[in-house]
Order: sequence, then structure tokens, then C-alpha cells
Amino acid sequence: MALQPGLTYTSTLTVTENHTAKSVGSGDLDVLATPIMTALMENAAMLAVAEQLQEDDTTVGGQIESSHLKPSPIGSNVTATAKLFFDITARQGENIIGSGTHLRYIVNREKFMQKCK
Repeated sequence: MALQPGLTYTSTLTVTENHTAKSVGSGDLDVLATPIMTALMENAAMLAVAEQLQEDDTTVGGQIESSHLKPSPIGSNVTATAKLFFDITARQGENIIGSGTHLRYIVNREKFMQKCK
């Protein structure tokens, strides 16, 4: 299956106490945790191609490289936009707070889950 270059999707998150480094254990401050930012970036990548896949297929994350550049406090709105050959940027308003690249594999759901058994 060939996916068309230029597919994009933006995922949005309002930072709550559940999303903080202190809450998830990746730090001790009440700011957006890097693992939560990374999950938001992966979500954008997954949804950027979801509608282009066959019904029985999905994508799974294989590798992500990112940097977390600025803190985001509770209550801030953060977006992550992915475009095919996933270069992902996370923003708080106009400020870039993270960026990275992400590899995803297209897999058949049933066959993939059979490997778990």
C-alpha cells in the first residue's frame, strides 16, 4: 500500500494534573510530561494515515525520536501535528515545545495480535 505524501493530522490536549511529569513519575514538576507529549505526537501520526488504510489494517509505533524543548503548565493547550514521513511538532500556542520523527508500521490487526499469543 502506498500512502500519499503530505497527509497530516493535528491532535490536541489540554494539560491537566494527570498529564504532568509529577503525576506520571517522569519528573517532579507540574508541567506536561515528556511521555504524554510523545503519546500525543504518536496519536497524530496514527490518525494522519488511519483513513487511508484498509479496514483490517492499522499502524503501530516502531520508533520515535523527539525532543521536549519547553515546559507547558497545567491548563495549557498543546497540539501535535504529524505529516507523512512523520516529522512531528508539538506546540503550546505558537511556541514549539517538542519535535521529533516517528516510524510506524502498517500491520493487519488480527495477524499482529496473534503474535502476542
